[in-house]
Amino acid sequence: MNIEALYQIYSSNYLITTDTRAIKRGAIFFSLKGDHFNGNKFAEKAIQKGAKYAVIDDINYQIKGKTILVNNVLETLQKLANYHRRQLNIPILGITGSNGKTTTKELIHAVLKTQFNTGATKGNLNNHIGVPLTLLSFTNETEIGIVEMGANHQKEIEFLCSICEPDVGYITNFGKAHLEGFGGIEGVIKGKSELYTYLKSNNKIAFVDANDAKQLELTNTMERISLNSSISISSTQPLLALNYNNEIIDTQLIGIYNLNNLKAAISIGEYYNISKKNIITGISNYKPTNNRSQVIEKKTNTVVMDAYNANPTSTRLALENFKAINHKNKIVILGDMFELGEDTEHEHQNIVNLCDTLGFNRCVFVGQHYSKTSAVEKHLTLESLIKSITDTPLEKSYILIKGSRGMFLEQLLEYIN
Repeated sequence: MNIEALYQIYSSNYLITTDTRAIKRGAIFFSLKGDHFNGNKFAEKAIQKGAKYAVIDDINYQIKGKTILVNNVLETLQKLANYHRRQLNIPILGITGSNGKTTTKELIHAVLKTQFNTGATKGNLNNHIGVPLTLLSFTNETEIGIVEMGANHQKEIEFLCSICEPDVGYITNFGKAHLEGFGGIEGVIKGKSELYTYLKSNNKIAFVDANDAKQLELTNTMERISLNSSISISSTQPLLALNYNNEIIDTQLIGIYNLNNLKAAISIGEYYNISKKNIITGISNYKPTNNRSQVIEKKTNTVVMDAYNANPTSTRLALENFKAINHKNKIVILGDMFELGEDTEHEHQNIVNLCDTLGFNRCVFVGQHYSKTSAVEKHLTLESLIKSITDTPLEKSYILIKGSRGMFLEQLLEYIN
């Protein structure tokens, strides 16, 4: 079956799934394969649970009249997504960067949806599978699409751009993330700026932070729009308040590092002619979720939960912001940062040194990497840390919790009063 014929089936209800646990009646199930699973084995189960068809690439799992046999399920999903993107004929905004891209994506969505039927990446489904699924979640009622693109190697952003074909792009920043895969900070810059390469070669537009010399350099021969420079911080204690065109916007975000994320959302909102009133409504109503700079009030403690991801750049920013918060008893709990390659040892030690310099009341480190540093209070495992705070409860403190997703630091909330 060719893509055009498959598209006719898909466009009857715009339902796609790759998970038999989330089957909706009439959906097309794509039997993806991985290193440790074979989705073809679940084709029959998907049909039994209500899928209209299952796309497979192993003839041994064929079910007459119910399966669509292709050469490669993943490639078919990607080609279908790109074909769909072209049929939609709507503006697509592509976002990437080392830090803040998910928060920025959600802020932009919060602003644009006040006036448009806006589709956006769910969570961080931003890879070679997530981007196609995001595009295929848009329907003929979608007016603007926002696609987050993640990468940890060169050429990945280039490939994702070839699928989603963005009209407008924004790179949040170049930071020390995925250094192992990119081969250092210069590799990060080269990999992330593949978005600029796509936009320039297709005469599209980039939004750029005018205070970032590297981004200005990379975009000096293409069409670009600078972020609104008149937006400033009114207050940071502890949540950000912005001054926007002489009006104060009270946000539900913590951290001055979110200023550019907010500027991007407002600037892109202005580009799409969102009214000032609706921009303010969208920004003020946005509340972070999923362990991204969430301020959580416990019985005796306040927790800044920022444990969705961590790298040297984002951790440094979080620590510097936490230092500026006015509270007499501040505790920092940091978990390992992943994918740093040969930079792992000294980057973790740099963070320990920074904590010593900033002078928090207490700093606690957990994980194999931090255990090799000079930190005074450190735990090899999360279980050891949990035992420590169970035996000696934390009380009347402002607590920053930050670490890579794989450290599962959100589990600590259960043991903090």
